[in-house]
Amino acid sequence: PAEPKLAFVIRIRGINGVSPRVKKILQLLRLRQIHNGVFVRLNAAVVKMLRLVEPYIAYGYPNLKTVRELIYKRGFAKLKGQRVAIDNNFVVSNAMKKYNIICVEDLIHEIYTVGPKFKQANSFLWPFQLSSPKGGFKSITKHF
Repeated sequence: PAEPKLAFVIRIRGINGVSPRVKKILQLLRLRQIHNGVFVRLNAAVVKMLRLVEPYIAYGYPNLKTVRELIYKRGFAKLKGQRVAIDNNFVVSNAMKKYNIICVEDLIHEIYTVGPKFKQANSFLWPFQLSSPKGGFKSITKHF
């Protein structure tokens, strides 16, 4: 099968004892808090960054259903530095009209297919703030 182009990355560990290089990579990935999640385009540079911060993150390759559910249930937009709920198409069309994204489904399609305007669509989305796992983590093992 073809290499996946899209990954969803979640931060699973806090800030104690994080080296400066790892901290910087987590900032670049917009994962400043524990249980924050973001979509990333997979290329050689990003894969290397994910390798370096592997003890602090979990990642996987989402399907269309997962992308749609995340954006509809947990999706927030970044408008003028404010975190605004995506509760209707009006929010999306006002901010993203110039990129030819006029509704939530267009946004989902652009993210899932990693289209030409993926960067703008992804930065329009606030990092997803997920709740911690209900039964707790099985075990977050130390990788050393």
